[in-house]
Formats: sequence, structure tokens, C-alpha cells
Amino acid sequence: MVTLTGVKCKLCRREGAKLFLKGERCYSQKCPIERKGALPPGQHGQKRVGRLSDYGIHLREKQKAKRVYGVVEQVFKNYYKKASQYKGETGKKLFQLLETRLDNVLFRSGLTISRSIARQIISHGMCIVDGKKVNVPSYQVVPGQTITLTPACLKLEVTKKALEQKGAIPAWLKKKAVVAKMERLPEKEEMELDLNEQLIVEFYSR
Repeated sequence: MVTLTGVKCKLCRREGAKLFLKGERCYSQKCPIERKGALPPGQHGQKRVGRLSDYGIHLREKQKAKRVYGVVEQVFKNYYKKASQYKGETGKKLFQLLETRLDNVLFRSGLTISRSIARQIISHGMCIVDGKKVNVPSYQVVPGQTITLTPACLKLEVTKKALEQKGAIPAWLKKKAVVAKMERLPEKEEMELDLNEQLIVEFYSR
């Protein structure tokens, strides 16, 4: 498994927006963007704030999407290539592939408080899909499949905290107690992302 590593708050500051990479911390006053503003990291960060070129705008949108879903460049590029092979809107299909990753579905359904914690849970064999353990965070969930957690995972404090939260569940997912079900593929407006998929498509189409 290849994922992005590093200080997550710096990634948010680099992109100039909250990417919600650290769960509940992102909703609190401890968030660096709440305290310091969205300045790039580093002692010279303020000097780097300026007008982006056309290429820079496209690049930053692609980087932001990569960091939201916690994948590296080659993995993200492979998703784009796969999306481009489908009929219809490439950008929409790209985000559908990313949204239906098992780690993202676990997060979106409210069974974990962040995608990074979802990846840890899955990698440790604590996630069950249709009655079978799955330990691959990038596993592609399809409509009709059900996802839950092992009894050992449900005893973890981080899981209890996630289940106590009463956040809204996207319409393409259904959740009852500790079982989530993917009803259908998500539509763009249901992905709750401040991302422009057209900029990403244009970046890779150069």
C-alpha cells in the first residue's frame, strides 16, 4: 500500500484550504488554518503567496485532490487513466472511483473520523465487506455491498468516538447501527468536495 505521509496540517496550509485530514481536530480551534490562516508552511511561506499561473492553478487542484484521498501521484494518475476509458464525463468517473475506495466509504459512512484512520483499520484486517475481511484500503466497493467493522475494532476508542458523532450520511450510502451499505454510485454534487474536476482533466490532457 502506498499512501501520502507527512504532517497533515502542513498539507492543508500548502493547498490554502481545509482538507479535513485529521478528523475532529479539523473542526476545532486547534486547526492551524483557524489560528494562522491558510499561509503556506515554512518561514518564507508568506513570501510565496502570489498569483498562480494557468499551469499552477491546474497543478494545485490536482494536488489538493490527491491529498484529500491520501494517494500518491502514480496511483492518482492510474485512476485518471481508468476513468478516461469509460464513456461519459471523465472527471465525474474519476471522483466516483476515488469516492468508492473502501477507506473513503468507511469515512463517508461515519464509521471512522478520517480517511487515514480508515486506512489503518482496513490494513489491520478490522474491516468486513459482505462477510469477508478486506485489508486493502483501495478496494473498490460496488453498489449493494455492505461494510462493517470487527468486534475488536468496535471496542477501540477512536471507533467509539466516530460512532458517537451524528454527521449526515451521503444519500448514496445507508447506515444502520454499525453496518453501512453502498446503494449506488455517487453523483458529483453528493461528494461534498470543493474540487474542480475539469481542471484535473485538463491537467492530464496537456
